[in-house]
Amino acid sequence: MTDLPQDPELGYFGPGSATWKVMADPAAGPGGIAALFTQALHPRALAGVDQHSDFRTDFWPRLARTAEYVMTVTYGPREKVDRIAGHVRRAHEHVRGVDPVTGRTYAASEPDLLRWVHVTEVHGFLDAVQRAGGGLTDEEADRFLAEQVRAAELLGATDVPSSRAEVAAYFEAVRPELRASATSRSGALRLLAPPLPTRVALTTPARPAWTALATLGFALQPRWARRMHGLPGLPTTDLAAGLAVRALRTTVLALPETWQRGPVAREALAKEKALLGNAA
Repeated sequence: MTDLPQDPELGYFGPGSATWKVMADPAAGPGGIAALFTQALHPRALAGVDQHSDFRTDFWPRLARTAEYVMTVTYGPREKVDRIAGHVRRAHEHVRGVDPVTGRTYAASEPDLLRWVHVTEVHGFLDAVQRAGGGLTDEEADRFLAEQVRAAELLGATDVPSSRAEVAAYFEAVRPELRASATSRSGALRLLAPPLPTRVALTTPARPAWTALATLGFALQPRWARRMHGLPGLPTTDLAAGLAVRALRTTVLALPETWQRGPVAREALAKEKALLGNAA
């Protein structure tokens, strides 16, 4: 476990952390979408989403809440992070049932399901940033995963992989539990083409823009995950995905700062710049 910043207002990671570096990179976004596709391959984890969430009927607000949670845990003050993590833990207590694919029971608070969601998420962020040319050293990559153990434990996960080698071993061990199903394919297709208000769909480029981003997310999954989904007509080559995410990163970094990142990240990174500048 890495040391906490001395100032609790700097959160659980703080300036100079690998977490702030990875999560500030434009490629982290598509990596997070990749994680959503991969997560759907775990039947018991998916059953909780399918049976207890508004993913199908309220896609955009749910996606926004997920992104807000990730950004708050990454950059928010510790008091706020503890508060929202506690809210999520309490919500998980009511998410339980029977997975129709395997016939097994599930509970969102189970450490192994929390571990699955966490590992796919951090792997997605890290892998996308590395493939996009984010300039991470091997030490920074492993440090990111070690730092992120704290984020997993906030929600109750245990035995969390803390290095690239441990993540690879975890995926190898968990793969026998994974499978594609009618539910996972439906979820993947909904992620690729979520509902949009008619006016937005007809008068803005939101539909093609999201489809391109989601398709990139699908392509950024591990090769075994892409093949397991069995969705024809979608990208299946690592080379194409790497080139596409690198091009996206270059394009976003050429935009004004206010377009590159949300306000939470911008405020935190401004603090980091000031603190590191003063230290120099």
